[in-house]
Amino acid sequence: MAVSSACRDANKMAADAGKYVRYTPEQVEALERVYHECPKPSSLRRQQLVRECPILSNIEPKQIKVWFQNRRCREKQRKESSRLQAVNRKLTAMNKLLMEENDRLQKQVGQLVYENSYFRQQTQNATLATTDTSCDSVVTSGQQQITSERPPKDASPAGLMSIAEETLTEFLSKATGTAIEWIQMPGMKPGPDSIGIIAISHGCTGVAARACGLVSLEPTRVAEILKDRLSWYRDCRAVDVMNVMSTGNGGTIELLYLQLYALTTLAPARDFWLMRYTSLLEDGSIVICERSLNNTQNGPSMPSVEHFVRAEILPSGYLIRPCEGGGSIIHIVDHMDLEPWRVPEVLHPLYESSTLLAQRTTMAALRQLRQISQEISQPDITGFGRRPAALRAFSQRLSKGFNEAVNGFMDEGWSMIESDGVDDVTILVNSSPNKMMGANQFYSNGFPSVGTSVLCARASMLLQNVPPAVLLRFLREHRSEWADSGIDAYAAAAVKAAPCTIPVARTGCVGGQVILPLAHTIENEEQFMEVVRLENLGHYREDMFMPGDIFLLQLCNGVDENAVGACAELIFAPIDASFSDDAPLLPSGFRIIPVDSSKDISSPKCTLDLTSALEIGSAGNKALGDKNRSGSGKSVMTIAFQFAFEIHLQASVASMARQYVRSIISSVQRVASALSPSRFGSLDDSSLSPGTPEAQTLSRWICQSYRCYLGVELLKSCHEGGESVLKTLWHHSDAILCCSLKALPVFTFANQAGLDMLETTLVALQDITLEKIFDEQGRKDLFPELPQIMQQGFICLQGGICMSSMGRPISYERAVAWKVFSDSEDAQCMCFMFINWSFV
Repeated sequence: MAVSSACRDANKMAADAGKYVRYTPEQVEALERVYHECPKPSSLRRQQLVRECPILSNIEPKQIKVWFQNRRCREKQRKESSRLQAVNRKLTAMNKLLMEENDRLQKQVGQLVYENSYFRQQTQNATLATTDTSCDSVVTSGQQQITSERPPKDASPAGLMSIAEETLTEFLSKATGTAIEWIQMPGMKPGPDSIGIIAISHGCTGVAARACGLVSLEPTRVAEILKDRLSWYRDCRAVDVMNVMSTGNGGTIELLYLQLYALTTLAPARDFWLMRYTSLLEDGSIVICERSLNNTQNGPSMPSVEHFVRAEILPSGYLIRPCEGGGSIIHIVDHMDLEPWRVPEVLHPLYESSTLLAQRTTMAALRQLRQISQEISQPDITGFGRRPAALRAFSQRLSKGFNEAVNGFMDEGWSMIESDGVDDVTILVNSSPNKMMGANQFYSNGFPSVGTSVLCARASMLLQNVPPAVLLRFLREHRSEWADSGIDAYAAAAVKAAPCTIPVARTGCVGGQVILPLAHTIENEEQFMEVVRLENLGHYREDMFMPGDIFLLQLCNGVDENAVGACAELIFAPIDASFSDDAPLLPSGFRIIPVDSSKDISSPKCTLDLTSALEIGSAGNKALGDKNRSGSGKSVMTIAFQFAFEIHLQASVASMARQYVRSIISSVQRVASALSPSRFGSLDDSSLSPGTPEAQTLSRWICQSYRCYLGVELLKSCHEGGESVLKTLWHHSDAILCCSLKALPVFTFANQAGLDMLETTLVALQDITLEKIFDEQGRKDLFPELPQIMQQGFICLQGGICMSSMGRPISYERAVAWKVFSDSEDAQCMCFMFINWSFV
């Protein structure tokens, strides 16, 4: 619609110009150069263009304006056409995948019917089989046992080829057959905007996950990316190719030694000794399959490695099929036995979760392919002058550096220093010259970096009944609740370079920090990277970051609380203002992993005031929540913080780091207690917890005040019970928000529709003032009426426009505001109800 309108305007202006202009190739080339620099030049820029280019002197500025409008129209049409073609290709391929999945399920049903019939027949013949002791029967059964044995395997080329062919067959039976019973992964629905069709295993040995997806990359390029595990698998520490052998059918067999990082300090890392077989099928598909080599196969062996648990990869791999019209359809199978009995019992679910395997391994491969595909099609420079590939490299370095800190391997230079008698925090020191990731000790301005060694303070803790995504969002948005600004300044000093200023677009301010999104790893995905400037450390200008500012490069994963069993991460590292590609990174942060995957962890949906909850303390929380505590979800949080320091300051820095991490642990426990549903109850639960008396009381006051002032019921069908009123109010279709009775009203409570309208959470709601959601005209219309609400008790407002916390305009048909009073008739707050609201 917008494109057609713009084109009509351009045609009209062309008609007004009085004649049709035919441009020469030289004129078009000159205009194209300007267009690529500035697609929408101002009137002054167009006049300047005519003056600077003599070949355009015979063309009127108005006609040049028409040319640029037409050029923008063509560009929009081209992009829209390309987008629609891509969507059509994706839908076609997705339909093909769904048809294949339907065929597989039908084959599985047929197989189950056949097996059921077979077992029923075997049961009927069981008596005859047990009484038949003839010699013929014994000989026959013996012959069947001998012929069913598999041919022996060994380390010879023929033996490895036999293992490879067997691996290929087993992998294909999992990727497209019925060897494993697959169920759709919770929360993942196939569609044109989904990452793919994701499934997890049900009732098989170990853990397994499968994915089918479409990417606009050729099969050979896809195979090259997937085989390079270090480039996309963030939990991968090392992949060593020990031997390569060509096969007679044009394929290759590789012997690999693979190491994976441990996700927490409470468990050892895993390693694998495996064979990878790459071959080309008759239909042009590429297959990359692999499996662990063990003693039962008599293949080549690899001795065990200290500090690693030898785990097993069962037949897994990638089937890459060329897609009509370009691109590839990828089938991925990951099947592992991670030896869960080698970790503490509380961590067993971590190594028995097919969902976690799908999220961290299987889906990670698809994300990497999609991201590279986007980088090729849209290689535009993004935030801070970086291309998407460069930002992806920074993201990879952040993850790898954090994993190194969590694991602290001795062969990387880490050594443990003596404890202070309490083992809650472990201190490691690394004096290796390569620890600063190859960065020069001296920067271009001649100033040395502060630290010559690196110290890491790390700890792990068990959290009860708090959703990882909710806790992570709080840690990201409210850094001042747990961080120490002095220690932030110390950490940032290690990477300070030459003084400089960076012009920026200020895109968001959360919890005392300016947040600048750099790039989303995948569109419509929850993983993203951003630059954070800490506002509470020094002065700043609205449009400029000044010398002395402290920046953090920050990576966030798992912020979607609806993702079942997701691992949530907040990893950050101080950077200097130059933000060079070889800048040293010392990642620190948090990783929160659910370890109670068998239960549905519901998120807290209601809190009147987080600050008041944090002030309750342990006694108040116990009084309100212990009898309702069900332990409905456990998670393990791992904390690791790194600091650069001079070696002679080791003792004092170690003491500082130990106390700092202990203070963070205390803050996290306090916040987790306040966020726990055992404190506030879950409004999504069928029976609301009575541990939310404030919310129940407020909801009753809101309804009775509305009935008193307006003479009608706010809620048409609910009982007098506090829990029922609260639940009905929470799910009310109109946005209901409460704000404090102050000169500058601040929001204190909202129902689900209110949170959706403001695009915020209950935790962050208290940071939004009433004036922030209205423009200047809206404030002029509303604020003079506030005293009338206090005198008359209510006011009806005409429809208008307000703004969400993300800056999006919202239209509403009408609004009602009323004073909320308590049972003792004391004024408590003002309540607003926005009726029939929608985003503009």
